[in-house]
Amino acid sequence: MLEAVHEVAIYIHRFHNLDLFQQGWYQIKVTMRWEDDDDSGLLGTPARVFQYEAPDLDSDYVCGLWRIDDVDHSFSTHPFRIKYAKQDILLSMMVTFNLSPSKFQVPFTSAVILTFELLYNPVLECRGDIQDSLDNTAAVHEFRLPPEALLGLHAYCPVHFDAFHAVLVDITVHVSLLKMDYTSSQKVPSDPTAVKDGIREYDKSMQVMLVHALSSSSAILLEDLERLSQAIDQPIDMEDIASNELFSPSRSDLEVPDIEVSGEISSQIRNFSKKLNGAGDFQNDEFFHSLSEVKLLELIDLIGNQALYLWSIFLKFHRANKRKILEFLCNQWAIDRKSEWSIWMVHSKVKMPEQYIGCLVDESSYQPVHGRPEIPQKITGDPAENAAKRAEVHRQSIAKMMIVNKSIQDMHIYGDPLHIPVVIVEQAINAPIRSTNGNSNFSRLDHKVENSKLQGFRTDRGNALSGVSTHPNGRVLKIVVFVHGFQGHHLDLRLIRNQWLLMDPKVEFLMSEVNEEKTSGDFREMGQRLAKEVVSFVKKKMDKVTRSGILRTIKLSFVGHSIGNIILRTALTDSIMEPYLEYLHTYLSVSGPHLGYLYSSNSLFNGGLWLMKKLKGTPCIHQLTFTDDPDLENTFLYKLCKQRTLENFRNVILLSSPQDGYVPYHSARIEMCSASSGDHSKKGRVFLEMLNECLDQIRARSSEPRVFMRCDVNFDLSLQGKSIDTIIGRAAHIEFLDSDIFAKFII
Repeated sequence: MLEAVHEVAIYIHRFHNLDLFQQGWYQIKVTMRWEDDDDSGLLGTPARVFQYEAPDLDSDYVCGLWRIDDVDHSFSTHPFRIKYAKQDILLSMMVTFNLSPSKFQVPFTSAVILTFELLYNPVLECRGDIQDSLDNTAAVHEFRLPPEALLGLHAYCPVHFDAFHAVLVDITVHVSLLKMDYTSSQKVPSDPTAVKDGIREYDKSMQVMLVHALSSSSAILLEDLERLSQAIDQPIDMEDIASNELFSPSRSDLEVPDIEVSGEISSQIRNFSKKLNGAGDFQNDEFFHSLSEVKLLELIDLIGNQALYLWSIFLKFHRANKRKILEFLCNQWAIDRKSEWSIWMVHSKVKMPEQYIGCLVDESSYQPVHGRPEIPQKITGDPAENAAKRAEVHRQSIAKMMIVNKSIQDMHIYGDPLHIPVVIVEQAINAPIRSTNGNSNFSRLDHKVENSKLQGFRTDRGNALSGVSTHPNGRVLKIVVFVHGFQGHHLDLRLIRNQWLLMDPKVEFLMSEVNEEKTSGDFREMGQRLAKEVVSFVKKKMDKVTRSGILRTIKLSFVGHSIGNIILRTALTDSIMEPYLEYLHTYLSVSGPHLGYLYSSNSLFNGGLWLMKKLKGTPCIHQLTFTDDPDLENTFLYKLCKQRTLENFRNVILLSSPQDGYVPYHSARIEMCSASSGDHSKKGRVFLEMLNECLDQIRARSSEPRVFMRCDVNFDLSLQGKSIDTIIGRAAHIEFLDSDIFAKFII
């Protein structure tokens, strides 16, 4: 008999430690199985191992060798020791698995589950029995190879394990369908003549399917070889392949009509596959069923040998160009994420208002702008409720969606699509900057003059920051500062930090610690402490760069959670931060109360704030609720909004959640709320002034493009049930720290 086998080649390039909590010896274990068949006899079997670069066995970080376990059909890398963050372990090995289907059927209907296990032993020294003691599974990360990928696939597959074992294992997966010969003994029936023809007809149908599958696999493999060759600019000698006897004209005596067997090899196989697969329902293809059994087997043998030959060419090509292929597939993976993750992301564009939002101006002093009267913004319904309903409708549409693609599927996401956060992204289209009196906009001339003044100021100020050069070959120093919230810990934002590092591994990060256990005090004091911490960190990193090269510029970004956003904005007003303001790059606000709690509809949370002010006298709570001064215009937050802390950032991303009851929805998004739209008191006027001051800072200048996005994150909190956290809105506020999938999507 003849049967097909899926050969899955897994190239494991390196292990990069992002955020492992414990030092010790680690090992990666790989297994493979069919998704819909738990029969242990149908597990993928490790077939071949190629060690591209031999590990340094004399190193303190490598111990033992890789191994294949015949009991559970697994492959394990050699053990390696992890001692510090950002540590790289080069593995550089390829293992191929053979996976035979329980029932050969084209098109394929079953997917393959690829499982990576992280084994761990806390022992630090290298012992002879270290490999035998690595039996503790610390984390598991599974991927799904969909049926559409089993004829041919070449893809990047980053393995991260989980939030408590954050690493990056650079892996590429390569799949092809090959033929496998074997001898199978069958039980002789009591009446052979009764079923002989039936068995032969069934076998012929299977063999016809095999012809089409192998020819399609060969065509896909050849196209991928050409694509990889062009992408990495490394040619493949097609003439050398064509000279092989498998593709010689003498092999054209198999009675397949009109098959081109001469000329360029790519045309041969493409035309061959096209002819074979162009007959519609090939199980009833009269031509193939008319072939004798000998001729059909010869045809299968030829196509199968061609596929094996092309597969061997690919393996040699990969070995010679492994790093370039990895880099290309990684870049392709990054491009494909936007479309694949769009299942959980809804994108839209909104226009920022040109004037005061909802402002009622005095008719005697009113002057229309460009002949258009100002129209106050009307808010219909509760924006938070509307956003929650919109997300729920989208989640219900996901339940009805058939997710079909050829790419490798991360089971952390695709394993349970309904429980993945839904992210609604609004990208703002900026309007012209209004004047300070609120009744007219800058003219084009005034705008240009203003920009020229700003650029001159930045040039003069930039000279004050010694060490930064305009040399084109200098290094760009990228720094991200993470600021925790009320009663928080400096590692609260580590999951977002890890996702940022995956995007940009060379970034330097500061997890602010100076305000731990001090977040109940005055924001001015907390901001001053943070400013000193940031300046000290930036100077230290600048000195390190300038000692070894040239520093061209700095990109200083901030990420804040909850009141950490108020702390970092306060820090930006400190005089010691002034030389660094022109280098501000990205600001990611995670549920920050930018407009305070003037309008907060969460009565339970408001009661808690009232108790904290009465019993503890917490200064920051007074400042957030505008009770730090009898005059609203003398309160801290009102004055902070006047300080223009947002205008220097090139990218401003505001994360919010309608499920978050700890921070008012409008305050996190810096937008109008329904309660203030009809409030004509001083409280309403103060709120509008604060709102418009913030929006003016975010609004981009014509010579300086800026990205401004509001991202609504809607978590699936159904598993938490009815609890005090979900009732008061704490669950979603903390979920920003406990989940990283939304950050993966956004970053």
